[in-house]
Amino acid sequence: MIEIYYAEDDVSIALSVKEYLERQNCMVSIFGSIADAKNALRNRLPSVLLLDWNMPDGQGRELCRWIRERQPELPIVFLTVRGDSRDMVLGFQSGADDYVVKPFELAVLYSRILALLRRAGNQKETKLFCGDLTLDKEKLAVFCRREEIAVSRLEYRILLLLMENKGRTVTRQRLLEEIWDSSGNYVNDNTLTVTMKRLREKLDNPPCLKTVRSFGYRMEDAYE
Repeated sequence: MIEIYYAEDDVSIALSVKEYLERQNCMVSIFGSIADAKNALRNRLPSVLLLDWNMPDGQGRELCRWIRERQPELPIVFLTVRGDSRDMVLGFQSGADDYVVKPFELAVLYSRILALLRRAGNQKETKLFCGDLTLDKEKLAVFCRREEIAVSRLEYRILLLLMENKGRTVTRQRLLEEIWDSSGNYVNDNTLTVTMKRLREKLDNPPCLKTVRSFGYRMEDAYE
C-alpha cells in the first residue's frame, strides 16, 4: 500500500484528495501545519509527501528544504495554486521532485505519484543518512558533515548495522552475534564497548548515535 502524507491547510481540498487516493488503495494522512508534518515525519516516513506552498505556520518550501537535509530520497510533490514559473523554479530548487498546479485532475495526480514512485524504486539505495552522518555503501566510506572519516572495518560494520536499523534499538547481543571478522573470530562484549567509544570519538560524539543503557544502541535523527 502507498502511504501518503499530505500537508495542506485547506480542509476541503485535503479531504477531496484523500478520498480519491484512498479509493486507489492508498493510505493518506493529512497535516494542517508544517509543525504537525514535521512531528509525523520524525516518527515515520511515508512513501511520498504531498505539500502545499502556503501553510499557516510558514511556506511549504521551508519544510521541503528541512526534509532534504535529512531524507534526500523521500519523494516530494508540491500541490499549489502558485503556478508562476519563478515559484516552480523555487519549488524544485528547494528539493521537490514534482510540481502540480491547482486545480488539477485527481487521476493525473495519482498517475504522477505512481511514476515518481517507480523512478524512486529503480534507484539503488547506496547511501544511508542520520543527522550529520552519511554512510556510502558503494565506497565503503563514512562522512561527518561531508568530511570523510577514517574508520576501521569493524567500526564500519557496526555503524552500517545501526544505520540500516535507524529508529530501532539494536541490542548489544545482536551486535555481538552479527559482527564477525573474515576469520570468524567472535567480537566480545569488551571489544564492542571499546569500539563504540572509539567510533563516537571519531564521529565527534554525534547526537544521533544514542546509547540505550544496559540494552544497546540506536541511530536517531537529531531534529530541530
